[in-house]
Amino acid sequence: MKLINESENKMMRKVIGGLVLLLLGLILFGCSSDDSSGSSKDQGEENDSESNGESEVLDIAVFEGAYGSDYWTAVADKFMEENPGTQINIESNPKIGDLIRPKIVSGNPPDLIYLNAADPSGVTQALIDEKGIEEITDLFDRTVPGEDVTIKEKLIDGALESKFMAPYGDGKVYLAPYNYNLMGLWYNKELFENESISIPETWDEFFDYTEVATEHDRALFTYQGIHPGYLEEILVPAIYDRGGQEALDQFLNYDPEFWKSDVALDVLSIFEQIGSTDNALMEGTIALNHTQSQTSFMQGDAMFIPNGNWFETEMEDAPTEDPFGFGFMGVPAFESGDTLTAQTSIEQIYIPKDSDNKELAKDFLTYLYTDESVLLNGEKAHGAMAVKGAVELVKDYITTSSYNAYKQVEKGEIYPVSSSFAALPSGTNINISDEVYKPAVEVLSGDSTAQEWADRLYNVYVQIQEDMGNE
Repeated sequence: MKLINESENKMMRKVIGGLVLLLLGLILFGCSSDDSSGSSKDQGEENDSESNGESEVLDIAVFEGAYGSDYWTAVADKFMEENPGTQINIESNPKIGDLIRPKIVSGNPPDLIYLNAADPSGVTQALIDEKGIEEITDLFDRTVPGEDVTIKEKLIDGALESKFMAPYGDGKVYLAPYNYNLMGLWYNKELFENESISIPETWDEFFDYTEVATEHDRALFTYQGIHPGYLEEILVPAIYDRGGQEALDQFLNYDPEFWKSDVALDVLSIFEQIGSTDNALMEGTIALNHTQSQTSFMQGDAMFIPNGNWFETEMEDAPTEDPFGFGFMGVPAFESGDTLTAQTSIEQIYIPKDSDNKELAKDFLTYLYTDESVLLNGEKAHGAMAVKGAVELVKDYITTSSYNAYKQVEKGEIYPVSSSFAALPSGTNINISDEVYKPAVEVLSGDSTAQEWADRLYNVYVQIQEDMGNE
C-alpha cells in the first residue's frame, strides 16, 4: 500500500508541476503579445523614476521673509532648464524653520536650506552647534559656470571669513553667503553737498561736527532710543577698527579679558562722549522708538543716525526736511587715513550633513553665483548678493541709497565687518544683546560711565564662561 501511495504522489506532483509551467507560459505569452502601449508605459515609468529619482531631485527649504520666494522659483526654473533631468522642489514659508524641524530630527532634512542662524526657530544655530552642516570649503574654489572666475574670487571681501560662514573659527566654511546688508551712520546727503560739509572720517572729526550741527539748528546724533540694539551698528565696526579681528573675536566669543582692554574702553567711550558733549545727543532720543527717531532725523533734528540700507524703503512715506537725500558713511575710524568700516549681515544658505543629494545641492549652490542668478535675485527679491559686481547688475531693482552704499564697499571706501555672537550655553538665562547694549542708555544719559559699562560686561562674560564650563 505504501508503494502504491508513493507512486500516486509522484504522479500528482508531475501533473501539478506541468499545470504550473503551462500557466506561467500563458502569462508570459500574454505579456509579450500585449499591445505596445503597455510596454511604452512601463519604460516611461522607468525613465520617470530615473529622471526623478533620489539622486536627481533637490528639495529646498526657503525662509520667506522680506526677500520673498519668487527668486528661488525663478532660479530653480533656470537651473532645471540648463540641467535636464533634474527636479527642484521648493518649500517656502515665513515659519520654515518650525516646518522642517521634524524632518531634520527624523534624519530626512531638505537638501538645501536658506535660513539664517538668528532665525527664532533656532534650527540653523542648533545644526551649527551639533555639527550637522556639510563642510563646503572646496565649493568656493569652483569656477562660476560660464565665467572666468572662482566663487571665492567673486565674493565681497571678508564674506567667507565671517562667523556667518565659518562658525567654528577653524577656517573651514560650512554656510554659503546670499544677500547682504550694510549698517552704519546715515546723514542728509543734500545738506552736506549743498553746504559743502565733508564726511567726518575720524571720531575726533565726528565730535568736532557738534558745532556744525548747532549752526544748522540740529543735534549731532540720535538713535532708535528704546531699541539700543541699533548701537551695535557703531560698536561692532568700531571694535574691528580699533583692535582688528582678534579683538572682535574676543568680543563675540565671550572672552572676559576683552572688557579690560584699551580697545573696549576706547569704543565704549564713544558713547560716553556723546552723552557728555553739549548738543551731541538729540533731546528726547532715549524715549523714542525707531520710527520716531528716524522721522526726527529725516526732518532735520539730528545730523547722524545708525541704520541699515533698508532705511529708505522702510521710511519711504515719512516726512523729511527739504531738501533731503539718504547718505551712507559707515562708521568713522580712530586714526586718520584708515578706511571707514560698516557692519554687514550676510544671509546664509547651507547643506545639511544628512542631505540625500549633496552633489546636486553643491551644483545648484554654484549656479547661484552666476551673473544670471544675481540679476534674477535683484529683479525678484530686490536684494544684492554678496558678490563683486552685483550692485551694477541689480541697480534698477534697489534703492538709490542702497546702491550708493554698496558701491562704497566695492570701491574699497568702506570695509564691511561681519559679526555674530557665538552660541550661548544651553539653559543660560542671559540675553546677550540686552546685556551688551542696554547699559548704553545709562551711559548716554550721563548716569553711568564707559568704565562701569565695561566692568558690568566683564562679569557677564565671566558668568557665560562658567556656564560653558558646566555644560
